[in-house]
Amino acid sequence: MLNNPLDGVKILDLTRLNPGAYCTMLLADMGADVLKIEQPGRGDYLRHTPPLIGNQSSMFLTLNRNKRSMTLNLKSEEGKEIFTKLLNSHDVLVESFRPGVCIRLGIDYDTLKKDHPELIYCPITGFGQDGPYKNLVGHDINYLALSGILSLTGEKNGPPIVPGIPIADIAGSMFAVMGILLALISRQKTGKGQFIDISMFDGVVSWLTIQAARFIANGKSPERETWPAGGEPFYSVYQTKDGKYVAVGAAEDKFWRILCEKIGAKDLLEDRMAKDQRAKEVINRLSDIFKTKSRDEWFQILYDLDSCLTPVKTLDEVFTDPHVEHRGLVFDLNCPGSGIVKQLALPVKFSGIKPEIKIPPPSLGQHTDSILNELGYEKNDIEQLKTKGVI
Repeated sequence: MLNNPLDGVKILDLTRLNPGAYCTMLLADMGADVLKIEQPGRGDYLRHTPPLIGNQSSMFLTLNRNKRSMTLNLKSEEGKEIFTKLLNSHDVLVESFRPGVCIRLGIDYDTLKKDHPELIYCPITGFGQDGPYKNLVGHDINYLALSGILSLTGEKNGPPIVPGIPIADIAGSMFAVMGILLALISRQKTGKGQFIDISMFDGVVSWLTIQAARFIANGKSPERETWPAGGEPFYSVYQTKDGKYVAVGAAEDKFWRILCEKIGAKDLLEDRMAKDQRAKEVINRLSDIFKTKSRDEWFQILYDLDSCLTPVKTLDEVFTDPHVEHRGLVFDLNCPGSGIVKQLALPVKFSGIKPEIKIPPPSLGQHTDSILNELGYEKNDIEQLKTKGVI
C-alpha cells in the first residue's frame, strides 16, 4: 500500500461545530496532520453537545478522530506569538469565525500572507466573505431556506419539511475539502497559497441542479412534490403492512414495467407519468397494494429484479446492514474515557491506499505541552503560560 495521499500536509484547525470538524476529519483520514486549536477551558462547542458516551460528546467523538488538540488564547499577545510559530510549519489554516473576527484578532489572510505567501487559508462561513448576507447569522435550516431547497421539500399543500441531516453543513465541508485539495495542487505548480472563500449557502445553491434547470427553462418556481421531490407515482414512499415504508424510484419505463408486473398492477403499466387526478389514483392503488405485505417481504420479492424498490431503514438497521458492513462504512474505535465508539468511515475507496486511523479524538488540550516542546518551550515557560491563561 502507498502512503496516505496527504501525508506531510499540516493543517491548523480553528473551526468549531460540524462543518469545519467534518472537513478536517476527512483531510485527516487522508493523511493530513491536523492540529485543532481550541479556546482554553471550553474548547469546541461540540465537546458539550449531548448525547454523551462516558464523559464525552458522541458528536465530538465521531467528528474528530486523527486530530491533535492544543488550547491557545488567540486574543493574548503570547498566544499570537505561539500561533505565528505554528504557522511556520503548517500548510493550511481552516477557520469558521464570522467575517471580520480574524481581522480583529490579527490572523486574517491579508496579514498572514505577508510572511507566509505559501499559506492556504480556508474560512467556512454561512454566506461567504462578501455580499448582503455576509453578517447574517444562521444555521443549516437558514441556508436551506434562503437557497430555495426548503421550498421544495414536503407535500404540495403542506409546509416545508426540514431534512433529517444538516445538508448545507455537509456541503460546506465537502466544498472546503475540494478547495483545499485544489489549492494544494495549485501551490505545487506556483509555490503560492490561496484564500478559499467557502459559503455553506453557496454550496446548496449549486446543488439545485435539476430544479434550477426547470426554472431556467420556463421561469416558474417548481412546487413541492415536483420530481425528484416525491409526489410522482414512480418516485415516492409507500407504507407497508407492518407500518414501515418502501421507497420506489422507478424513474425509467423499464423499471416501472418490472415493478408493476411483479406486484400485480399490470393495469398501471402506462401510468408512470400520470398527472393530477390520475396520479393520485395511481398512488392510492399502489398504496393499497404495498399494504398487503411487510416491508421486508416486498424487498425480498423484488430484490433480484430491476425495480428500484428498497426498504426505508432506520439507523439501527443501517449500522447492521450487510452491505454497510461489507463496504467498511462503520468501524469501532477505542476512545479513552468512552470505550469503543462506532465511527463512520471515509467513503472514498482507493485501489492502492488504505487510510488509517492513527489516533482517537483528543481530549481538550491533550497535546498542548508536547507541541510547545516542539516549538522550543521549556517546562517552566509552559507553566507560566498556563498561569496567564494563554493555554
